[in-house]
Amino acid sequence: MLVTAYNNKSLKDVLMVMLEESKASDQSYERSNDLAAIYNQKSGKLVAYNFFNISNHLNLDEDGPVSLSQDQVDQLNQLIKEAGFDQTLQADLDPKFVVGYVKECKDHEDSDHLHITQVEVDQGQSLQIVCGASNIAQGQKVVVAKPGAMMPDGSVIWPGKLRGVDSFGMICSARELNIKSNQKQGILVLADDKPTGESFEF
Repeated sequence: MLVTAYNNKSLKDVLMVMLEESKASDQSYERSNDLAAIYNQKSGKLVAYNFFNISNHLNLDEDGPVSLSQDQVDQLNQLIKEAGFDQTLQADLDPKFVVGYVKECKDHEDSDHLHITQVEVDQGQSLQIVCGASNIAQGQKVVVAKPGAMMPDGSVIWPGKLRGVDSFGMICSARELNIKSNQKQGILVLADDKPTGESFEF
């Protein structure tokens, strides 16, 4: 998984690359040149990179989440090598916000409001997503934030568990997507003719 965000306003020209969910309190880092490798202190596993002065190498225009091309990831890997680190990044070109089709929706046995859904996000690919919206139902077209998606508020969607049940993504509301809609409550329900798996732009 490759989550990338450019921060120029508050961190002054830094590209943040997140590979796994990690709390700042659990991290240690090693810096070489304009690169910091960030590790989980307990496991020693690499969880992120921070690339400083990244505009010397890549053209990134706006703050926020960025989608990197294969060529751009190759350039980052060259910087990693030059800094003396041996890990490499794998490009992730799949869209992270897509139109999903709720194939199945059932109540969570250990909750009075959660639902366990099976959501098709592409032909042959479905994700299990635990959803707490009261208006979720089988047969809907919805907006799915897949693992690795960065929300408008800066939070990142990681695989996790809700009340002991695995959940791989989030079914989004208009408020969470920071878009205007007549649907004020619950998840955003799309028109039935929206193609499943299509990238959702907002």
